[in-house]
Amino acid sequence: MALVKTNFPLFGNLFDDFFGTELADWRNQNYSATNTTLPKVNIKEDENGFVVEMAAPGMKKGDFKINVDNNLLTISSQKQEEQKEGEGEKYTRREFAYQAFTRSFTLPNSADADKVSASYNDGILTVTIPKKEEAKPKPPKSIEIS
Repeated sequence: MALVKTNFPLFGNLFDDFFGTELADWRNQNYSATNTTLPKVNIKEDENGFVVEMAAPGMKKGDFKINVDNNLLTISSQKQEEQKEGEGEKYTRREFAYQAFTRSFTLPNSADADKVSASYNDGILTVTIPKKEEAKPKPPKSIEIS
């Protein structure tokens, strides 16, 4: 699958930064510790910032850990559930469910890493990354001739 580059200046560097190495680089930046599928993400950009939406149904907001370190946004989760059914004299049945993943994205230089926020609603984790004021587009300025 090939990524298509756009001619839109807002999107050019964003797609290079977010997707440039992710698909081919499965070392330690994007992995599932349990060989399960990774949650899929949508990344949107507008003049005010970026929004990362991660599909993670059945989880709770406390299941996620989100860090920003040296312009690297890391979203991870580790969830373990244990269920016991019927303890007899010589028999105990236990079923374990374990799920873990880590997704990492390099933030563009225009992102304000100090103001990242997140929310979780209806199975979607939303991470909002505002742009630095100096990176936001400015309206055209009219210059008077003196």
